[in-house]
Amino acid sequence: MSFFKRLKEGMTSPRAKISIQFSKPSYALGENADGTVTVTSDEGFDAKEIRCEMQCVEEARRVKPVYDAVAKREVLTEAWESATLYSARPAVAGSLHITPGFSQTYQCNMNIAAGAKPTFQSIDSKTTWTVKAVIAIEGRPDVTSPTTQLQVTAPSAAPVIREKEIVREVVMIPCKYCGALMPQTDTACPNCGAKRTV
Repeated sequence: MSFFKRLKEGMTSPRAKISIQFSKPSYALGENADGTVTVTSDEGFDAKEIRCEMQCVEEARRVKPVYDAVAKREVLTEAWESATLYSARPAVAGSLHITPGFSQTYQCNMNIAAGAKPTFQSIDSKTTWTVKAVIAIEGRPDVTSPTTQLQVTAPSAAPVIREKEIVREVVMIPCKYCGALMPQTDTACPNCGAKRTV
């Protein structure tokens, strides 16, 4: 192989495609996201692994003081800050030689962390879940699928089962001595302590 051909190959991805599909449009926190990864290729090459990459990223708009050299003072400036709350890279296949005309489908199963945050978007903050599939290749750029946004919801609360409640009607009568109301079933007035006469 000529030097220029090796150089070109080292700078370009193989002529291959990878895609990922999920079994349903949304998942709850703590659930397993299951899907299929499809790989096709028009070129032969060695792959280190085929994997899925999942990330949960939270972004928030913050107002921070930044020193302005022209004004020679601190100026309040809006900026977006981001943090990765969760990431996973499960492999669906180990190292293998991919041949021209290769076509294979793999099962992918990723756990959505119960302690992470559901998908959310407001004026000043957002939480997004993204997933992509990757063919990792030694010495060449990886082949990646388009990044897909996954809708993740908060888990639904378990239904509350109430035991049967027995409601009884209590008739109240006035005490002959103090006039306070007392249940008809009592033998003495709870207010003055006198015995019920009726």
